[in-house]
Amino acid sequence: MVDPLSEILTLLQPRAVFSKGISGAGAWGVRYSDFGQPSFCVVLEGRCRLAVNGEPAVVLEAGDFVLLPLTPGFTLSGFERVTPACVDPKRMAKQTGEVRHGRRGGRPEVRLLGGYFAFDSPDAALMVSLLPALIHVRGAERLSIMVQLVKDESSQQRSGRELVLTRLVEILLIEALRSTSNEDASPGLLRGLSDTHLAKALRTMHAQLGRSWTVAELAKTAALSRSAFFERFLRTVGLPPMEYLLAWRMAVARDLLRRRLPIDEVAERVGYSSASTFSTAFSRHVGQPPGRYARAN
Repeated sequence: MVDPLSEILTLLQPRAVFSKGISGAGAWGVRYSDFGQPSFCVVLEGRCRLAVNGEPAVVLEAGDFVLLPLTPGFTLSGFERVTPACVDPKRMAKQTGEVRHGRRGGRPEVRLLGGYFAFDSPDAALMVSLLPALIHVRGAERLSIMVQLVKDESSQQRSGRELVLTRLVEILLIEALRSTSNEDASPGLLRGLSDTHLAKALRTMHAQLGRSWTVAELAKTAALSRSAFFERFLRTVGLPPMEYLLAWRMAVARDLLRRRLPIDEVAERVGYSSASTFSTAFSRHVGQPPGRYARAN
């Protein structure tokens, strides 16, 4: 059976992971402005405090992994009262070497590896729309093993270090998303996949994207009534089922067009009976005809 999460991560086409060491000691605090790209943080040693706009503040401990799919403004600090220094994350991303906050000398009280992902796909917004604003994972055994590997690799200057760190953090991303697939997650794909009934509909939808689905047919795959399925899907995934299906069809269509597939073949693969019907839907959703999109991309 098709795995929707794997499909979405594959479609994103991770190209690179940029990371750097961050440490702090004494009285310190930094206020980052909105970044707008997926970013992450691995706590290698110690503890600190993270306050993301619109979310309750959390204490981060060694072994924790944090993913911010859109990276709104946030404050990272120690536990002493201090006025945070303002930081532009775009300028910070260009700096090399470890960043030290607070007391300069002596052993740091917390060490982190922070960074962001770059994707080749222009559909990164799809991931953002299907994930919680803040993903904080603690106590996942497989994840802690990956964090230890990241810690060991980042502390040494061995050949191939950056490539190994890139691959490790990509795997961390997948493991973090797996660990967040539960009923307590915010509305989105992860929470939908944790629902036994909705997971069947989501996997079937992704596996048979070219089928002319109706809400009633999807409800049948989920073993729910039409009304119960619609309400449950909207509450759990955060989108009506047909709106989710359209968004995914258009994301796949954009990917196929970028790979120069003929428009009529793309239309058939994503569930449209004719190229003209597909072109109309694509133009309405994307803002330009599929032919022009393919040439531009």
